Amino acid sequence: MKLQKKATETDRAAVSQVVLDYFEGWFGGDPVRMERALHPLLAKRSLRQVDPDLAGLRSVTKEQMVGWTEDGEGKKEDPGGDRQIDVDVVDLYGNIASVIVRSPVYREYLHFVQTEEGWKIVNALWHWT
Repeated sequence: MKLQKKATETDRAAVSQVVLDYFEGWFGGDPVRMERALHPLLAKRSLRQVDPDLAGLRSVTKEQMVGWTEDGEGKKEDPGGDRQIDVDVVDLYGNIASVIVRSPVYREYLHFVQTEEGWKIVNALWHWT
């Protein structure tokens, strides 16, 4: 794989498409799209927000995300006609990228890595909107 120092519009478009695979796959219950978007070593985290007695971080793996997607968990959160997904590629350098995603349901900060298979989400930090 050739390492590029300067971000191209093609890379930005590819990263944005991965974000759409991730979000639309989740909301639509499409495990193929979710699988395609995530790095095998995904670290998805959030602060425990439901029970204050469970302070700390909640961690989720790629396998959990793909399984929950297949089970239709994301469909329960689908905003339907208000499914606006705003993708802001904050920085893209070489084979890494940082993205902020805003939706009616989630705010996520994503880190990407470019692999032989393409751009993949390797880290995610999220909060309910």
